[in-house]
Amino acid sequence: MRLVIAECTVDYVGRLNAHLPQALRLLLVKADGSVSVHADDRAYKPLNWMTPPCTLAEKEIVDESGEDTGEQLWVVENKKGEQLRITISRVVSDVSHELGEDPGLEKDGVEAHLQKLLAEQFATFGEGYTLIRREYPTAIGPVDLLGRDENGATVAVEVKRRGGIDGVEQLTRYLEMLNRDELLAPVTGIFAAQEIKPQAKTLAEDRGIRCVTLDYDELRGLESGELRLF
Repeated sequence: MRLVIAECTVDYVGRLNAHLPQALRLLLVKADGSVSVHADDRAYKPLNWMTPPCTLAEKEIVDESGEDTGEQLWVVENKKGEQLRITISRVVSDVSHELGEDPGLEKDGVEAHLQKLLAEQFATFGEGYTLIRREYPTAIGPVDLLGRDENGATVAVEVKRRGGIDGVEQLTRYLEMLNRDELLAPVTGIFAAQEIKPQAKTLAEDRGIRCVTLDYDELRGLESGELRLF
């Protein structure tokens, strides 16, 4: 992983054009080829980014007489010809680290079992729902379940034992990545958990994410231990 702190301007050229004026920012270049631009706020979310597969070309900027201006131009381009053009006027820090292969997030036993059960019973989310695959890979990690609804539209499911705001944010990031894939888009989200906190439910609904409360025993085919009148 390469981390560059630099004063720069950023232009995205593609289906939509976007411009970030000059400021001090963190440029993150990962081993998978992805490049993202970060400010010193907004938590995890980058200001702009390019996901793999893409190429990074670094060029020195010269003036009309051919003299080096001391600036650099990074051109990050994907297969569709979209570009992230980063003009660097001053580099404060440029360091690289070899992180090695990441083992991935280990879910606790209940979450892992819930995911397996829901993969086998994907119609839990609605009649006609079918599974595409478990642990569907994205550039920022695998989404728990990817499937299709009764109309054939793509659905991404994040599974938790206890659903909080962090889980909703995680699913939101996955949806942003998945909706960039023209073969999958539009992709909607389902936040599934045994217990969903009220704040998480409010945030999910505000983002168009459906919340589903799971009955672990019912998924396992066990009778509920709750007392019933009938």
